[in-house]
Parts: sequence; structure tokens; C-alpha cells
Amino acid sequence: MATVLITGGTGMIGKHLTELLVLKGFDIIIVSRKKVMARRHASISYALWDVAKQTIDKSAIENADYIIHLAGANVTEKRWSTTRKKEIVDSRTQSSQLLVTALSTIPNKVKAVVSASAIGWYGPDTKESLQKGFNEELPADNAYLGETCRLWEESIEPVTSLGIRLVKLRIGIVLSKEGGALPEFIKPLKWGIAAILGQGSQVISWIHEEDLCRMFAFAVENERLNGVYNAVSSCPVTNKVLTLCLARLMKKSSFIPIHVPEFMLKLILGEMSIEVLKSATVNNYKIKNTGFEFKFSDIEIALQEEILKIVD
Repeated sequence: MATVLITGGTGMIGKHLTELLVLKGFDIIIVSRKKVMARRHASISYALWDVAKQTIDKSAIENADYIIHLAGANVTEKRWSTTRKKEIVDSRTQSSQLLVTALSTIPNKVKAVVSASAIGWYGPDTKESLQKGFNEELPADNAYLGETCRLWEESIEPVTSLGIRLVKLRIGIVLSKEGGALPEFIKPLKWGIAAILGQGSQVISWIHEEDLCRMFAFAVENERLNGVYNAVSSCPVTNKVLTLCLARLMKKSSFIPIHVPEFMLKLILGEMSIEVLKSATVNNYKIKNTGFEFKFSDIEIALQEEILKIVD
């Protein structure tokens, strides 16, 4: 069976994607900065890389048929200082540069690279986007996340000059009990508070983690996929709708909706508050036209599925 090399394979999405690909019969190579002694499965192996030193296990590249590139520092983990913002960009561009160099200098049989990107590419909603949604043809926003995504996508683009098919998935807000935005929405509910951010009217373009992993696998398996695709569900919702839906599912009626003022979010989050309060309606027409079918398009069903995992 074919072998998939995964960067960022120990992260939230990487772990679930690895499990899915193993079930599909793929062999997996996870590249890591640290040596991993125990193997989770007979089909999973590990290889070393060092992005700072621009080194990677030669055999990992030689044995790979496909590469899924997920590596990158967590955007929301820390406050956006000048240093942190540079780390976020460098973790993405330098890891891409390492892969490009490796693929151009090490003999290999890689057929396709599927790289993560993000809907941070797009700016705040316009009248047109609220009706039609942002599409993949639009230029990157000039703000920090837009520029980060532009540099991120440009850094992996040179693999196409090597004759390798490249797919870039611009990922929306991922719903997963294990990380990302959902646990942050859940925290206030432990005290019975449904914390609506600002006015709550900002649109959230989301995707369930299972659909996202299925989309990465779909991109690997389907040669006709090429270029950029938005990885978001068919039904974006406002922050208020998502928050109250989650509150009803977890607390029935025993919760108090509270709007967190914008000035408070700015004090707590700094520049990151701009993105938390930004409305971005993103469409998924292009990926749906390839034949990909979403399992989760209803926010209540998607949230219910994740909450059941938490309860279990």
C-alpha cells in the first residue's frame, strides 16, 4: 500500500488523520523533532526532522508516496507579541522550505503534497461575501493572518515545479473536543455562562474534525484535485448561534447568556481580538463540486457529536 508522510502528525488533526489513513490501508511516516520509541500501530513509523537546521531523515522522503503538511505553531496558544508572530510565520514557511529542498535534492516517488492553510487568508465580510461567501480566487487580506497565509501557501508552491501535484486546504474553525476553539467555548459553561463574544453577530465558518480528516484523505486519493480549496462546512453560523446552541446541548436551560464586551477582549487578547471578532463567511462550492460529501453540515449535530465524546 502507498505511504503517506505527515508533518504535524502528533497534533490534534494529525492524530485523527493518521488513524483514518491507517484504516484505509496506508502506511504512515510521522516526522517529529524528537525520537519516538513506541509505535502506536504496525503501519505507523517515525522519522526525525529539524526545521531550524533544515534537516530531515532522507529515508522518509525516499519512501513516501504522498506528503500531508500540517506543521505550524498554534496561532491562538499565546498572545501575539512581535516574537510570537514571527514564530507563527517561520514555523510554516521554514517547514515548507525544508520539504521543498528535500524533494528537489533527494530521489523520491512523491505524487502529491497536500498542505494545510487557513481561512485567515480572507479579510472581514463584505456585503457580497455575506451573500455568496469568500471563494478561493480572492487575494489574501493585508492583515497579519492574511499575510501569514499568503507566505505559507507561497512557501510550499515550488513543489509544483518538480512535477508534484499540490493541494492546499484553507481550513476553517475546527470543531474538536481535543483542541482549537471548541474547548474555549466550553470553559465558561462549566459555570453556567454562555459567553457570547462582542455582539455575537460575527460569522464563523467551521468544519468538523472528521470532515477535515476525510477531506485530506480525499485530496490524497483523488488525482483530479489540484490547487486551493476551502475546508469549511456548508452552513456557517454566527458566534451567538454557535454559543447558544452549545449551551443548550450542555446545560439545557440552566445557563446565562453574557456578552463579553469588545474592549475586554482587546485587553485580554490584544491584537488577536481582531480575528476573534472578525466575521468571515467562506463558501465550499469548489470542494463540493469535486464530489466530496460532508458528513456534518448542521452545527447542532456537529456539536452534539463532539459533546458526546466529552461525556464518554
